[in-house]
Amino acid sequence: MAATYTRSVINFLSLERNALLSRGNGFLVESKRYVRGLRRRPVRVLLPENETGEVLKQSEPAVQNMKRQKEAKVTVTSAQHPGESDLVRARTGVQSPMKYAHVAATKDQIDGLRFERAFPGDKRLARVVSVARSRTFREHQGKILLEGRRLICDALNAGAIPQMVFFSTVDRLRELPLDKLKRATLVKVKFEDIKIWSDLVAPQGVIAIFSRPDPSRLNFVNTSHSVPMSLICDNIRDPGNLGTILRCAAAAGCQNVLLTKGCVDAWEPKVLRGAMGAHFRLPVYPSLSWDDIENHLPKPVTVHVADNSCDESRETGDVQVNASHKPSKAGDYGWISAKNNRNNMRYEEYDLDSDTDCEDEGLSLPRVDSKLYHESWAQSPTALVIGGETHGLSLEAVQLAEKTAGQRLFIPIVPDVDSLNSAMAASILLFEGRKQLLKLIQTSGRKWKSKAERQFS
Repeated sequence: MAATYTRSVINFLSLERNALLSRGNGFLVESKRYVRGLRRRPVRVLLPENETGEVLKQSEPAVQNMKRQKEAKVTVTSAQHPGESDLVRARTGVQSPMKYAHVAATKDQIDGLRFERAFPGDKRLARVVSVARSRTFREHQGKILLEGRRLICDALNAGAIPQMVFFSTVDRLRELPLDKLKRATLVKVKFEDIKIWSDLVAPQGVIAIFSRPDPSRLNFVNTSHSVPMSLICDNIRDPGNLGTILRCAAAAGCQNVLLTKGCVDAWEPKVLRGAMGAHFRLPVYPSLSWDDIENHLPKPVTVHVADNSCDESRETGDVQVNASHKPSKAGDYGWISAKNNRNNMRYEEYDLDSDTDCEDEGLSLPRVDSKLYHESWAQSPTALVIGGETHGLSLEAVQLAEKTAGQRLFIPIVPDVDSLNSAMAASILLFEGRKQLLKLIQTSGRKWKSKAERQFS
């Protein structure tokens, strides 16, 4: 009896202890049971197809094989009974691969062109755009980036080779000449992705990667309206200025544009935006040495240089100045480098107080006559040199002008006003040169016509 009583007291105390712990922390006992329940894994599966009712032990590969067989049965049933396919998929949660294949074949092509859909996590657009903005990549890989419908259409019409096109909607893709995109990879992306990587304030929803065009292989239109005039850009470092200059050269009907090695890359995105498709309306030859520039010019040719040193007395007539004034130092040419640097990569401004040093070094400075921009200077095939605002003309440019009997042209401006922007000066001189060359062509044409009439009369 004593042992029985002792055992009952011990059991009662243990129950009271458990009850007390449960009241103090209601999750103490129950949480342990739930955790043990979640950690359990079934090792025996009772198959409903088994007629004998035996409990069979299956491994994980066997269970996976059974799931595949069930999915295959659902797929065959949906193909045989299309009306019941939605109900079966709703109950089983299985998608029909046959229907998905049909959707991909109809929605992932446009007018016979296949395109891809960029899934979440696709980094092709980000990778290509970020790398194509590097000048080193553009030069080594031979690729450029074009954005916007108009610029891409101009490139395709000129014969440029597209490699990859990213677009946001099918309607955007239809705006492009699809017959010229057969060899390109077309990728449909979200507009938000294009907006992230676009340089435009209002993106148009289409970005393309092209092979770097060869100017000699492009097909340019409206060449019949060009005049025998070439433009040479010397040390134009600002992308906005270079883009505007290229646009003016195309509008003035220049035959070509030659860029020295000191200029900014012509395929820079900002240059492309400023040029408004001028790259595909006239040949643009980048990174040329002065020997290469002479080879691209016609023979014979007269090279003139644009000078920012204004001589107001020439316009006002207050002081008699010799029109054939020959400067004796490089500073008289405005911004100019007195150091003959063949690489055209580093330039220094000439110190006006160091004339004696230059003479001691035996530096032969060119002598070029000056002339107002509206006077007669374009009377034969002409080339015009425009220098940058920071480093200006190189010494080789003035030497070439002296060699071809050219002149230095300047645009008079009122006193106490800084020099004109290089793009603005280029536009004034280019259209003045076009006017003079067209007048010369018309005059020579009338002379030839009158001479032919006299011969046949």
